Amino acid sequence: MTLTALATAVPCDKGHLSRVETGRRPPTEALARRLDAVLGARGDLIGCAHLDASATRNTRPGETAELLRRIQASDTAPATLEGLQAAVLELCCQYGWRDAYELRAEGQTWLRELARLLHRPVGLREHQELLVCGGWLALLVGCVEYDLGMRASAETTRIAARQLGEEARHPGIIGWAWELSAWFALTQGRYPAVVAAARTGQTVAPGESVGVQLIAQEAKARARMGDLEGVRRTLDRGRVLLDAMPRPDRPDNHFVVDPDKWEFYEMDAYRLAGDDGLAEHHAREVLRLGVRPDGGESSPMRMAEARLTLAAVAARAGELEQAVATGVVAFRAARRSLPSLLMVAGEVDAELQRRYPREVATAQFGEALRAVSTPDAALRGEER
Repeated sequence: MTLTALATAVPCDKGHLSRVETGRRPPTEALARRLDAVLGARGDLIGCAHLDASATRNTRPGETAELLRRIQASDTAPATLEGLQAAVLELCCQYGWRDAYELRAEGQTWLRELARLLHRPVGLREHQELLVCGGWLALLVGCVEYDLGMRASAETTRIAARQLGEEARHPGIIGWAWELSAWFALTQGRYPAVVAAARTGQTVAPGESVGVQLIAQEAKARARMGDLEGVRRTLDRGRVLLDAMPRPDRPDNHFVVDPDKWEFYEMDAYRLAGDDGLAEHHAREVLRLGVRPDGGESSPMRMAEARLTLAAVAARAGELEQAVATGVVAFRAARRSLPSLLMVAGEVDAELQRRYPREVATAQFGEALRAVSTPDAALRGEER
């Protein structure tokens, strides 16, 4: 569709629409909703309308990239890596629940330590292991930056992580860098790019557990493209690969894939595929598995999306009040990935608008979604 044709269909001033398209002007909520309807985006544009909202906290956007350049530029490494490797592992295991700003700050602190240690003379093996530590840290920081809406910083960090993985000849790190690329493309509505990144990642990291998550991202993209048969084939392929792998010692490590995570991936794909029975089943499993023995939530981001899935299922079943009540709870998560949350919540909002356009409860959900999309709300959520 040409820009002129799109402007006529919206309707909207062509010049203003051009500035929105190129990022020089942010879209209003009304324009995002209208564009979503005209382009048949099924909530993606609504969810992405305020994706960069919390980037106002990114006061030093190039800091992570500069730290990674310092690591890559050095020829030396520390004499011992055990303490550093243990610290990196623990940080990766804290991704699912720890405050995002705190986690990013600590990740950058360890990157500074890596840069300092690299100036000590030591052998090539230690240097390679240090590059591996840097690669995992870069992946972690890149994930957190994207959660916070820092899209430019996250992409720069992701590229640096891939380069570190290539220099260290570590297929797992390279594969996860492609997984981040697939995730970024998914939340931005670039579904063919998701499939391409997922396939590339599987090629460069054969036999690695990241292959399971790459397959899951491909399934999510195919669901949003309406390729329902492709969704089922892709999920079946992922399940076969997952079943062939041993259960990890630290399933809470963000960069491993275990059966508990697979419930989460299947939940999203089946919700988009319209299989409400399977979507609800997997959502309830995600909620059950995410509760710690003390009653707290060990996986608040996954659980938020599970509640939104249950909201979508309730809406399709004609239970509007239950759908809105369940969905609004998802916005209260203490740890959130803003792009993913807005993507799924936008899809639920589109479902409500299509089925119950004039109901008060639908308007209430939309208001709650807009509130969590604003910079002030995003900051409050991360400061809790």
